[in-house]
Amino acid sequence: MTSSSGASKPLGTAATALIVLGPFALGYFLSYLFRSVNAVVAPNLVSDIGLTAGELGLLTAAYLFAFAAFQLPLGVLLDRHGPRRVQAALLCCAAAGSLLFSLAEGAMTLTAARALIGLGFAGGLMSGFKAVVLWVPEARRALANACVMAFGALGILVATVPVEIAVQAVGWRAVFLFLAAITLAVAALVFFAVPERSTAAAGGGFAGQIASLVRIYKDPAFWRLAPLLATSAGTHIGIQTLWSGPWFRDVAGFDRSGVATHLMYMAAAFLVGILLSGAVADWFVRRGVDLLTVMICFLLVFFCAELAIVLQWTSVTLLLWVVFGMTGQAAILAYPWLSSYFGAELSGRANTAMNLLIFMSAFGVQYAIGEIIDLFPTTATGGYDPRGYQIGFGIFTAAQLLALIWFFLGRSRLKA
Repeated sequence: MTSSSGASKPLGTAATALIVLGPFALGYFLSYLFRSVNAVVAPNLVSDIGLTAGELGLLTAAYLFAFAAFQLPLGVLLDRHGPRRVQAALLCCAAAGSLLFSLAEGAMTLTAARALIGLGFAGGLMSGFKAVVLWVPEARRALANACVMAFGALGILVATVPVEIAVQAVGWRAVFLFLAAITLAVAALVFFAVPERSTAAAGGGFAGQIASLVRIYKDPAFWRLAPLLATSAGTHIGIQTLWSGPWFRDVAGFDRSGVATHLMYMAAAFLVGILLSGAVADWFVRRGVDLLTVMICFLLVFFCAELAIVLQWTSVTLLLWVVFGMTGQAAILAYPWLSSYFGAELSGRANTAMNLLIFMSAFGVQYAIGEIIDLFPTTATGGYDPRGYQIGFGIFTAAQLLALIWFFLGRSRLKA
């Protein structure tokens, strides 16, 4: 049910979750499925198309680049037109990209298709977060955001063993053709099922809204937080959605089935971690502890697991990657903080301004690791040299630790 007018009748908690947040959560489910699927189908792409590690990293990261590039206009569009119409239109782009990917015969076409998919899912999470701001009381937004993100974790789960089984049964091209149809169906669900609720957009006209965006980027508190979020969440996305699979093969020594199984364990950990972080944050916030403090505690655990992965402690591989999956997206706890700090009327632009930095970082991480790996000769079995992973992962772990120091130097200034 939709309305062309500004407001609709209030909904109860269950109705809000089902009618409003449910369709956006399905969109985010597909977003993370597409974002992660190359970790499983990479061997097929390499064997069928003849890709190098750098080309694989570039085409996979093209999703992240297009995703990031659209974040700033996305924020303006969400604040001006609302999440329903924006998300429905973008999902149609993603469906077209998936169709093109299924038909591609070369690296350039695959890269272009992957970029179109990334553009189509640019609003996957931010549209859901905007809907949360419009429909959910402020005190419960961290939990609501976590519930939307949990569907992304389900997308990662489907992008492991289930996708591996489907690829073996019908081939990767048929899988992407099927995903195109599903994405188009979810676009229709968002457009026709979600009720409309508008809010006054700050800044009036388009020029005023751009000025509001400039104001966000000039805010010192934003830049005290941004490096930590960009490096931690960006590294987590870049590794989990591509390089974790090859790492399991080349460093831990798993076969293809073992890789898919361990990716599934990590995806399940991501789901648990998202729900746990939301529930923990919800509990502490209602008792007077601020969101950023909770976020830092989760990130410290993440950094410890990441350092052990860099050191390649393969005797505890599963434990390390489960912790990595559980804690790597703790940066989402900063989004309700940003919405409160800048106000509901700027929430779309504030969140997408941060999201731009996170996904540009993820693009850089994913592409750069591939280029670093290519600096080393392939192994006798045709895999990648473990030293490439160690250096690539290590560089970005060090960047996160520097960002953490920068955050602590100005922590007292971050008050919503």
